[in-house]
Parts: sequence; C-alpha cells; structure tokens
Amino acid sequence: MRTQARKIAFQIIFADLFENSDCQKTLNELLAEEDPNQKISDFVKQILTAYTQNKTAILKELDGKIAGYELDRVYKVDLALIYLAITEIKFVGTPKAVVINEILEIAKIFSAEKSVSFINGVLAKLD
Repeated sequence: MRTQARKIAFQIIFADLFENSDCQKTLNELLAEEDPNQKISDFVKQILTAYTQNKTAILKELDGKIAGYELDRVYKVDLALIYLAITEIKFVGTPKAVVINEILEIAKIFSAEKSVSFINGVLAKLD
C-alpha cells in the first residue's frame, strides 16, 4: 500500500516541478476512483502536505548534496524522487533506510539506469 502511495506522490511532485500545480487538487482527481478505502490517499496526502509546506526547507536540505550538478540540470524524474525522499525522511518521519530502499525501487521503474546510483548517493548524504 505505501509503495503505491509513494508512486502516486512521486507523480504529483513530478507534475508540480513543471507547472507548480495544486498538489491536493491533483491528488483528488487522481484518486477519485482508485482508492475506495482511503488508506493510500491518506498517506499520499500526508506526504504532499509535508512537501507543499516545506519546499524551501527541502531545497536547503539538498544544498551541497548534489556535487557537480546544477539543480536545473538534474533529471526532473530524479529530482522528484529526491524531493519525495527528503519529504518523507525529514517531515513525515519514515526511517531513512526504508525510504531510500523504496525510492531506489521506484527509480528503477521510472528513471534511467544510472540514476539509481546518483539518487542513492544524494540520499546517503542526508543527515
């Protein structure tokens, strides 16, 4: 259930990187028919609320952790996954090891092969 919720949160954060969307509205549209028992949507809402309320802190958390890259040159998929991971570790309270494992599995599905090690390297630097 949480893996599916993370995939949904990732997709909404990814969309937000392009259009600065209303994450909660997008979530409601996406989950209108998919989650009758609300377990997935409750966790996604928790993540997205933390993400929207802490965007500035998330960017500060990344400061100095992406060596050799400008933030605007990082693949948007990778950036969305990193934002999701930081949000969940720092503002939702999920254990770091769990989040990193989950994010890397999602990266294997949605991102490039080399991105998995890049994302892992960035997330390993989190305090």
